[in-house]
Parts: sequence; C-alpha cells; structure tokens
Amino acid sequence: MQPSQKHPFSNSGRLEAPTAALLVEVTRDPIVESRHCGHIAAVHNRGRLLASLGSPEEITYLRSSAKPLQALPLVASGAADRFGFTEEEVALACASHNGEPIHTRLAQSMLNKIGLPPSALKCGVHEPYSEGETLKLRARGEAPNVLHNNCSGKHAGMLALALHLGAPTETYDQPDHPVQREIIKAVSRFSETPVEKMALGIDGCGIPCFGLSLRAMALMYARLVAPPASFDGATRTTCSRIVSAMVNHPELIGGSVNRLDTELLRTGSGRLISKVGAEGVYTAGILPCPDWPNGLGLAVKIEDGENHRARPAVVIEALRQLGILDDQATKRLDAYAHIVIRNRNGDAVGDVRPVFQLKQSGNDSD
Repeated sequence: MQPSQKHPFSNSGRLEAPTAALLVEVTRDPIVESRHCGHIAAVHNRGRLLASLGSPEEITYLRSSAKPLQALPLVASGAADRFGFTEEEVALACASHNGEPIHTRLAQSMLNKIGLPPSALKCGVHEPYSEGETLKLRARGEAPNVLHNNCSGKHAGMLALALHLGAPTETYDQPDHPVQREIIKAVSRFSETPVEKMALGIDGCGIPCFGLSLRAMALMYARLVAPPASFDGATRTTCSRIVSAMVNHPELIGGSVNRLDTELLRTGSGRLISKVGAEGVYTAGILPCPDWPNGLGLAVKIEDGENHRARPAVVIEALRQLGILDDQATKRLDAYAHIVIRNRNGDAVGDVRPVFQLKQSGNDSD
C-alpha cells in the first residue's frame, strides 16, 4: 500500500472543477468583501443521501476527521484492554488536542503503560494549540515536546496496536505497516470505499491520510454512531466504546477552551460526536433519535480550506437546519457561529454569516 503520486481520483486531473455551493459571506459595511464556498453531505447508516449542497461526491482528505476510525483497531483488537487504557486514554487516541497538561499527562500515561519513551512517537513537534500553554512554555524558556503535538494520543495508540500485533514499533507510521493496514481496512469498511479506490496521502503527523468523497465520509460517521445490523457484535461494541469516550470527555477531544469539537460535544449532551479535520474538513455523527432513527453522518468541506471563520459557521448552521441544534443550543454556540468583523478601535464594521439552505431529501425512513 503506497501513497499515490498521481491518483486517478485526484482533483488535479479533472478537466472541470467541482461545482461548489456558496456557504458563507463576509461583509464589511454595505458590501460583501469575501465569500467561502464548499460542499456538504449528510447520509444515514445505509448510505441514503438525506441532505447536500455542492458536490457530495467531491473527494478530499479526511485528515484528522479520520481519528475515531484510526482508533477503532486499537479497541477492536484488544490492545486497549491489554494495556489497561482508560476511557480517557481512548478519547485521547481520537483527539486533535490542545497540548494542555490534561492531554500531555494522558499521552505520557499511555506510553508508560506500553513501556515506550516519548521518542518512539513519530508525530513530530509543534507548539500547543492552546495559546495559553504556548505562552507559559515561552515564559519558562521551554521548547514544546512531542507530547504537545495534537496527535500524540493517536500515535501512542498506534504504538500500542503495533506491540499487540507483534509488529515493529519503529515503522508504525509507514503505509505498509500492519497497524496502517488495519486502519485502512476499517476506513474502507465503514465508508464502503474499496482500498484500491482510495486516494492515499501523508498527513501532517507523518502517517497515511485517506481521500474519500464527502458522501463516504458522512457514511463512515453514520455507521460509527449507528452500526448497521450487518456489523458483528464485536464491531458494534467497539463503536459504542469509541463514541462513549468522545461524548464523555469533550475536553480531551479538543481542549478546555476555544475548541469547536469540544463545544459541540458539550452542547450536544450525548446526541452527537464531532471531529474537525485540516483544510476546512469537518465530520459529525448524530446518534439515533426520533428525527434520525438510523443515525446521521455529516461531512463538510470548505473549498478554500478555511478553518476558523467559515467552517464553524457552516457546521453550526448545517446542524441547526438538520434539527440537531435548537435555538437554545445555537445561542450557546454563537461565538463560533457569528463572528463580528471589527476595526482597530473595536467598532463592529461587518460580520461572517452563513447564507446557504441545505437541499434535504425527506426523512430516513427507508
């Protein structure tokens, strides 16, 4: 399994760009100054497209939205139980965390349990996503370490799986390693995308990332929160454990403050899981409920890769239109959904606002 150099499913080979929908307008006083376009897909666990905009078949990389699926083999194989990983540590394996002490301590605990040092992690080093933690490190004259990497929990989980499989730990990040083969099988199964038809790249943390259609991404999450009857009991139990870890520990998935995933998990109160990816990607799974008895998977791609002003507004508005967030929940998320443009004096001179209406295809009764 090698990453594609020029994959037949790559956007670069298309004669025409996919048709993206206008999702967000950025205003300054009387005019629209900027626009963000993209794609949205929502499906139930049998794959029926229930809502969309743009091109649901647009292919892009999952990036960090893959993390809950990348953690599935860790739990399904028995590795998490063998090494005594807590639910919090399973949550960290699904996280793009802030690098706060609550995160670095857990990552170190996972390494202690498997008997490997931080140097075994191949995710690289970056400053904590938490601005506060970064400022504290700088004030102490300390450099960040590998545990601060937002992917350290995921990589610690991969090392545990490598040990459990009797595979070398030194090369766990390579596409042909048994750990990565188990992960791509899980992604393929949940997304109904054959491995040979999946575009593969290398993620920022050095491991394979998966190119899928928005529809396939949404299906993956719908099946994670509502495994179909065709899935065996062990897989269904594994899904339940992953979902519970995310729902029960929102602050581990993102951070204690200023993280969209964490705030959506908190606001959802056990009704959904939320996971951002890089370059404007977002995925969510809505657990079975009266409106969506077969669960619901949602996938979003902001075409220009914007993560901070366009993506939150689109995600929250899409969840509102799908009936997942009521007015009270939307109000609690207003700081993410409604960004005010201010001048240097602090005066409001514009805003960032969603301007789309999902094309819905009825309920998920069939």
